[in-house]
Amino acid sequence: MAQQLFERRNVLVTGGAGFIGSHLCDRLVKEAHVICVDNFITSSETNIDHLLQDPNFEFINHDITEPLDLAAYPELERFKVRFQGLQEIYHLACPISKRHFDDFKIATVLTNSVGVKNVLDLAVEHNAKVLYASSSVLYGPRRNGSHVKETDECRLDHLTSRGSYDEGKRFSEAILQTYANVYGLDVKIARIFRTYGPRMKIFDGNLIPDIILTALEEKDVVLVGDEETRIAMAYVTDIVDGLVRLMTTPIDVTLVNLGSDADVRLVSIAQKVLEIAGSPSRIRFEAPGPYQMEAPLPDITRAREILGWLPLVRLDEGLKKMIDYAQSHRQQVGF
Repeated sequence: MAQQLFERRNVLVTGGAGFIGSHLCDRLVKEAHVICVDNFITSSETNIDHLLQDPNFEFINHDITEPLDLAAYPELERFKVRFQGLQEIYHLACPISKRHFDDFKIATVLTNSVGVKNVLDLAVEHNAKVLYASSSVLYGPRRNGSHVKETDECRLDHLTSRGSYDEGKRFSEAILQTYANVYGLDVKIARIFRTYGPRMKIFDGNLIPDIILTALEEKDVVLVGDEETRIAMAYVTDIVDGLVRLMTTPIDVTLVNLGSDADVRLVSIAQKVLEIAGSPSRIRFEAPGPYQMEAPLPDITRAREILGWLPLVRLDEGLKKMIDYAQSHRQQVGF
């Protein structure tokens, strides 16, 4: 294939300044030319500051709901994009802000429709492989404790207040499959389950950062649910590893679940945070809201058998890294 002619492949990462996207850029820049596209609507420049001086990394401030003409950026000439083109596109761009979701509904629905089309038009132009970061929300709430497979039916209500995100992800998958059918594109879809790690948005309604910051402030940790509420979490670098492995698979591999299939009591996670942080905070519980429900667990058989992938980072290790990150960024997070 054409990319074998080049020392380094050219890789485009949309949403590359986001939580998962910035960790993906960290991984890819070691072996590829990385073009990071973001508009900082819900991401942060600080996530990629350390990459800006890397000669194999370039940032473009762009809203993916507008067409992207790479030839218009002279800074990309060193990657020889006009000659070499793009070999891979990782499409992670999508507004994600739990606390300010209402502010970004239009941006979300456009990113999950027009934005996906713009990315796929680029892929057609360059005959590039495309990997789309989809979501476990497509499966709906937990089903009697069973693990959901890629072949299971998607269950969601597209007319709720979260329809722009939930239904947007499902429609995005349909667009990808349509382009694959019509243009013969090699498309990959990763349904990503709950992920945690450094660079998660702070004070944005994200569960683990909220627990950690509350513990560091020595305030009561409030958990939604009761002592039997359970969640599963995969560390961000494990998810990134799964994405990179999925991109390398043959064209007949499309859809894969990526996440942890280990069910853990939420209260035990909070207790681990208090122990690692040395916090005297107490834990108390409150009833869940109308759209708060236990997420399903992924069946990761396909990821294990096809990608040779398993989440490897232990919970204690991942939480310690998150606590260290929060402590070292106290000014940025408002302490």
